[in-house]
Amino acid sequence: MRKQIGLYLHIPFCARKCAYCDFASYAGAEAWMGAYVDRVIAEMQQKSDPDVDIATLFIGGGTPSLLPPQLMERLLDALRQYFSILPDAEFTCECNPGTVTEEFLSVLKKGGVNRLSLGAQASQPHLLSLLGRIHTWEQVEESVSLARNMGFENINLDLMLGLPRQTLSDVQDTLRAALSLSPTHLSCYGLIVEEGTKMYAQVEKGLWQLPDEETERQMYECCRETLAAHGFRQYEISNFSLPGKECRHNMDCWKRKEYLGLGSAACGFLNEKRYQNPADLQDYLQGVPAEITPVSAEDARFESIMLGLRMIQGVSEEDFLRMHGISLDACFGEKMKKPLEEGLIIRENGFLRMTRRGMDVQNRILVEFL
Repeated sequence: MRKQIGLYLHIPFCARKCAYCDFASYAGAEAWMGAYVDRVIAEMQQKSDPDVDIATLFIGGGTPSLLPPQLMERLLDALRQYFSILPDAEFTCECNPGTVTEEFLSVLKKGGVNRLSLGAQASQPHLLSLLGRIHTWEQVEESVSLARNMGFENINLDLMLGLPRQTLSDVQDTLRAALSLSPTHLSCYGLIVEEGTKMYAQVEKGLWQLPDEETERQMYECCRETLAAHGFRQYEISNFSLPGKECRHNMDCWKRKEYLGLGSAACGFLNEKRYQNPADLQDYLQGVPAEITPVSAEDARFESIMLGLRMIQGVSEEDFLRMHGISLDACFGEKMKKPLEEGLIIRENGFLRMTRRGMDVQNRILVEFL
């Protein structure tokens, strides 16, 4: 049987660095786009494997929709040339409202992309400005409408919770605005203030104040309840979808299935080894090799717990035994006792999963397993 894996392609260019972003992305580097595409195609040729099928693909960034259509077309053509992509593959491309054009979407459609993910974040102008976003909510609406007219039906919107100056009422209004666009999937991410970002500096100086823990919990509960009432099923801590519209690519990553990473800063996971291409754009262009880290048996078992507990269904005990050759009880029996007694995790129907209360203290549970 042929091996099936995922594929992630990173586009590191953006129009402006957002205040919260610590991803490998570069503003004002458009002059390097052509050379970057050449390098990625060379990497595709190098990593091509005729015995492997690609089941899911994800183009992320940065801002992939900032790439000129002719360069994106070259990448998509090369993917088809060097990889065997399954006919029913899920193929996602991230896009930023305000950068989406009919020509770009036409290239995506022709190249096999069948799922879009738009970075909407919030419907309030003051919050978009605080985040450093270049778009307005009206441009979110225009981008969704344009995508639908071009034949894209599977559309995700990214939203953010716990922002400085964000209120529960803001979250409620953003959810209403997002649902009015009839997305098939919503990702509601809690803000993590990363060191080295503009937001971190502003928070440290006391210029921007984050919502307190209780308010952020209410924001999260608001998402859960509102989306459930509109037919969305929560399948991961931050992700909600209509039935059958879960992001297969991310689900496979959380289940520790293998994937290939292409482009600067891209990560891959193959043959129990994780690798990461250089994050520095010039290092990548010059062919600096990826850093390769073997995953020990102990680390692999913890990864299965750490990633699996993100999902609402939890960790399959049968899959864990098959993957690691040891049962959950033999591996984590003692460490499971306390969170089980406290009602933070539960075992049922062959799965270990977090309870609703456990999701609020996920990090504490993982510390127990460590």
